[in-house]
Amino acid sequence: MKKYDIAIIGGGVLGNTISYWLSVLYDLKICVIDKEHDVAIHASTRNSGVIHYPFYLNSKLKKNFARAAFLSHGMWKVLAEEKKIPWVQGGTIEIALDEGQHETLEKYMIWGKENGLTEEEISILDHNEIKQKEPNVDCYSGLYCTKEGSTNYGLLTHAVKELSKNNDVDFLFNCNVNDVIESSDQNEIIFSDKSSLTAKFVINCSGGNSLDIAKKFGLLEGYSDLHFRGEYWVANTDIADLVKTNIYTVPRYTEFPFLDPHWIKRANGETEIGPNAVPVDSPESYDSFIKDIPTALSKITDIVTGSAKKLFVNPQFISLLSKEFHSSISKSAMVERVKKFIPVVRSENFPKRGTAGIRTPVISPDGEFVSDMIEIFGKNSFHIVNYNTPGATGAPAYSAFVIKRLEENGILDKSSKSKNSIWNFENTIEQI
Repeated sequence: MKKYDIAIIGGGVLGNTISYWLSVLYDLKICVIDKEHDVAIHASTRNSGVIHYPFYLNSKLKKNFARAAFLSHGMWKVLAEEKKIPWVQGGTIEIALDEGQHETLEKYMIWGKENGLTEEEISILDHNEIKQKEPNVDCYSGLYCTKEGSTNYGLLTHAVKELSKNNDVDFLFNCNVNDVIESSDQNEIIFSDKSSLTAKFVINCSGGNSLDIAKKFGLLEGYSDLHFRGEYWVANTDIADLVKTNIYTVPRYTEFPFLDPHWIKRANGETEIGPNAVPVDSPESYDSFIKDIPTALSKITDIVTGSAKKLFVNPQFISLLSKEFHSSISKSAMVERVKKFIPVVRSENFPKRGTAGIRTPVISPDGEFVSDMIEIFGKNSFHIVNYNTPGATGAPAYSAFVIKRLEENGILDKSSKSKNSIWNFENTIEQI
């Protein structure tokens, strides 16, 4: 049986950046566990690739998360330049379609400045100024962030994996966690093939599976989750530059994970519209509504017996859910949403589907979507649940914050020296 000081469950962008910091700062035996054949198979690759700046994050309620997103830009850019990973800084306009949404943009301006952005980096443009910049966009106003752009988080995650491997981190693939046995000084992790390992401490950052893993440690028993697939359509090359900037819209239903479609300029040169939010039975149901019958039945049982069932008696939630289903089976329904701010687009302009991704919001025991990330300690474990956008953007700095928190809680001794690193830990921590 292999023995480790720290086992990280989850080979996405967060698990890899945490493993990297640990490998740089400590002489520990570390492993990253993933049930897939490689890192970044799911949300870390299946996302919009947008490099977010935290102008839309509440500067008081989400201070650390916002700060991590702000600081991580420079960190990712250094890695992208060294590894020749695409990095396109074309900017984003978050648009308002009416006066009420414009008031939200004014609130975003305050938050953005409090989160570190300057007036040169974010500004509010009126209808005419938007038309001058993007003639094909029709809106009331917009918040323009010059520093947003696009990259490829899957490639960045692979680059971090290689750095961690160079520091002797073990990557254990095709290892599906089936059970956990906790004792006073270690955890035994048992996989579905009956093999196992032990670790003195476990960090759970397994994305769409993180709540299920936390429950194996006896935590968050009153919570549920739902999986929503976000679908995209790829624009023809002849309209790809109809709008040269990422276009986002002010969310209309902030209490639900339903997003109006965006106009996304990807780092590979493609333009896409999306996403919607279609409920599916698992974090891996990319091509159908159910992965398989046992998985679907398990999720239905979870909904019927858990806190999620309260949502399904909410008329507004059911109404929005039906519209999301419609946008999945009807390309025209998706395009009609985009026509509200880019009126010239047509269904025939989008001949193929893009890469779908899945978000897994957590539902509280009261039956409400949890808006914040959940961080919780177990006996010999730390769990990061409900880690959503802009999680990929903020992963390098947020991971440093996790390491610092483990130090402060006596899990890790304070590091006195570090190996050569592409990022500076102390500098990052000082700025958070």
